[in-house]
Amino acid sequence: MPLRNLSDKEIKVINTKKGLLALLRQKRLDINKTVNNVKYEKRLEKLQEEMLILQQWVAANNKKVVILFEGRDAAGKGGAIRRIIQHLPPRAIRVVALPKPNETESGQWYFQRYINQLPNNGEIVFFDRSWYNRAVVEPVNGFCTKKEYEIFMSQVNEFEKMIQESGIYFLKLYFSITKTEQQRRFKDIINTPTKKWKFSEVDKRALTLWDEYTKYKEAMFEKTQVYAPWKIIKANRKTNARIRAFEYILKSIPYETKDLETIRPKSMQSILNE
Repeated sequence: MPLRNLSDKEIKVINTKKGLLALLRQKRLDINKTVNNVKYEKRLEKLQEEMLILQQWVAANNKKVVILFEGRDAAGKGGAIRRIIQHLPPRAIRVVALPKPNETESGQWYFQRYINQLPNNGEIVFFDRSWYNRAVVEPVNGFCTKKEYEIFMSQVNEFEKMIQESGIYFLKLYFSITKTEQQRRFKDIINTPTKKWKFSEVDKRALTLWDEYTKYKEAMFEKTQVYAPWKIIKANRKTNARIRAFEYILKSIPYETKDLETIRPKSMQSILNE
């Protein structure tokens, strides 16, 4: 875009430290992209500040919070969590991403190893995938039996009811992407040396099993909202998804001194027009 076509607001955005750094990071000059990125970063910063207020309220009042992040492979769950916790005190939060269960854990009640990860007083725990592996990933890939799946589905609502009745604030977010977007992200991961490690055997099968994932995902939505509803985040655009996730968390937990103007949901277009 020629400089003469820029508005005064756009020039003001670019003529900042963030704006100049965003320009320098680009391989090809794109003024529109630079302006959008700077405004997104500013919005993110405001929400991160508000998240710190929430965290301090949790710590000061011995509250407990659990937030689940679910979604297809490469949906952006981990990236969203990283932005949300970026400025939070490490000792006040935990991110749980459990590996495949070992032999001992495989013989336990399915929920047991997740119970061991629930928060202590004053703590926020983020699950990057959770017990809902058994609702979708495990049955699709043959990692559990039909009976194990059915037992899980018959118990999960009561399990989540117990979590909430114990005084834990409990939120469930699902990051939703299209098949085309998942394919594009897989290609990017495979072609990026520092990301290749993320591409697993399960990922390799994800596209061919897309319809099976959809079937189990829809069953999960239908049957597991009795006590804790799902918040579906459209995640084809990672920046939008991160903002929506942030806003939902801040809106849903009744912490004191909440800045309603800061957490009020805004469309990305309204952010760009500011």
